[in-house]
Amino acid sequence: MATMSSTPPPQLQTQGSVGLADITGDLSRTGIVIVDHGSRRPESNTMLEDFVAMFAKLKPQYPIVEAAHMELAEPSIEQAVKRCVERGATRVAVCPYFLSPGKHWKQDIPTLTRAAAAKAKPGGVEWVVTSPIGLTPLMADVIDSRLSHCISRVSGKAEECESCAGTGGCRLHTPEAGDAHAADDRCQSQVTGDPSQCEGCRELNRCRMGVGAV
Repeated sequence: MATMSSTPPPQLQTQGSVGLADITGDLSRTGIVIVDHGSRRPESNTMLEDFVAMFAKLKPQYPIVEAAHMELAEPSIEQAVKRCVERGATRVAVCPYFLSPGKHWKQDIPTLTRAAAAKAKPGGVEWVVTSPIGLTPLMADVIDSRLSHCISRVSGKAEECESCAGTGGCRLHTPEAGDAHAADDRCQSQVTGDPSQCEGCRELNRCRMGVGAV
């Protein structure tokens, strides 16, 4: 587990102090917040919330589990931390549902968590931001599972998964004549002075070389 702040990264951070504590035997008072980026697509947000419900059912050693979205949707990190405290948590572990340790993990989520922990109750609560999913070997099994299912799906041997359900998107596409270089050819002709433009550039007049007028 790791947290990012202006101080070295011990496991727990409190308001105005830093210290180590063995909380492994007291998970009943530890709130778990699983947070993704958040999306304008309700389906994406619902999938995270469904995953968190599944996690809570499969991992009963964590009795206080909440979903959160970093931005664009609710519940927010602040709302999720508050719910954990209302359910009896005295500390919170925020787990980013992210693959890699980018800016959101290093800066944005710790900043939001620090503010949320300070507001959750008078005096605040201890908090930690865990590492993202990263290079765990378990991801190889996840990718293998997806590959196996999708290959079976396009072969007509499996139903659509929860991501593709109703979209008809999980199918094997075949190339059509001219597709491979059609866009490149169109852009090259525009650069050399052909007045035709694709639908993406027509209104913007942006398909040109340098700053010269087309």
